[in-house]
Amino acid sequence: MIDHRKLGRELDLFDSDPLIGAGLPFWLPAGAAARREVESYLYELERRNGYQHVYSPVLGKRQMFELSGHLANFSGDMFPPMPVGDDELMLRPSLCPHHALIFKARQRSYREMPLRIAELGQMYRQERSGVLGGLSRVRSIALNDSHIFCPPSEAAAEVAGVLRLMRESHAALGLRPASYQLSLRGPDKKYGGDDESWAQSEALLRGALSDASIQYVVKTGEAAFYGPKIDVQVADAAGREWTIATVQIDFHQPERFDLTYIDASGAKARPVMVHRSLAGSMERLFGQLIEEHEGAFPVWYAPVQLAVLPVGVESSFAASAVAAGLRAVEFRDGSLGARIRAAAKVPYIAVIGAREEGLVSLRLRGGRQLDPMPEAEAIALISAVAAAR
Repeated sequence: MIDHRKLGRELDLFDSDPLIGAGLPFWLPAGAAARREVESYLYELERRNGYQHVYSPVLGKRQMFELSGHLANFSGDMFPPMPVGDDELMLRPSLCPHHALIFKARQRSYREMPLRIAELGQMYRQERSGVLGGLSRVRSIALNDSHIFCPPSEAAAEVAGVLRLMRESHAALGLRPASYQLSLRGPDKKYGGDDESWAQSEALLRGALSDASIQYVVKTGEAAFYGPKIDVQVADAAGREWTIATVQIDFHQPERFDLTYIDASGAKARPVMVHRSLAGSMERLFGQLIEEHEGAFPVWYAPVQLAVLPVGVESSFAASAVAAGLRAVEFRDGSLGARIRAAAKVPYIAVIGAREEGLVSLRLRGGRQLDPMPEAEAIALISAVAAAR
């Protein structure tokens, strides 16, 4: 593996500037193109699996974070309040309080359960300067997030469904989990909720891991303040492990926000809240993907799918026609060999010369060359590979 901080800048995927600040990287066009494809994939995957997408603001009143328990348990990672008139507004460190209030926005029925609310949402954490690094740990975070509200009796099935979607999305992205860990309470921290709910949550997560035949390690003291969690870990180029996906059981915040629904008997009942992220933040995800693939992304989210190399000026018009159908770029400067080397991270290279009038010779990233084919057939081939992910 190559460190993503070096490779990401060499490939013009992302960068940073002291005037913006530490831990606040910006995405360049190539990185933004790759990220957009991954975001679209995750959105469609969630939509097909019963998730409803929302938007919520990045700010909230101080009182909301007092109610959720974040100020009591997580204040060291939050930016300070901003006085606005008679209110104090804060940048959110997570999306769960907003999603709890979206659930509470109207009366809910058991017929709506499970209610799966999803958002690719922005959040902010006041990470210490010494722990910031590239895309792996940042202060401005775009999180693939979701909260599932369901009766406690349905929580096990929901966790099992989340684990299945994690495996599916990681396979499509080309991610290789290093380990799964069950993160539990430790003796030296404060936690919300009671022992009974924590024991129930832990049993649900252990059962889901066992049913899925997933080997895991137990990490004491790594739980969220509101409940235990399953964390999917990946290893970076330096061998350090990072959490890339998570699923968590929370009885605490539904109690704090007084979330209820009407059950089959017509009585009010309390839902459980399942927090989950299939792929973590876009920043950490791409830090890992850059290293995993060494910048040579799979076709479907490669910033450039096709490099078009006209052999001479007379081939330029034909080259432009081929490039129009895909995320493609033309390499015109330098010898043909130098241009092929410059396009080493691109999945397909099309050499367009006088001999290939109406035909395209595709060279794969590994060096294998396909037989010449009509332009439309070449475009259809690459499009089909991208669509199949």
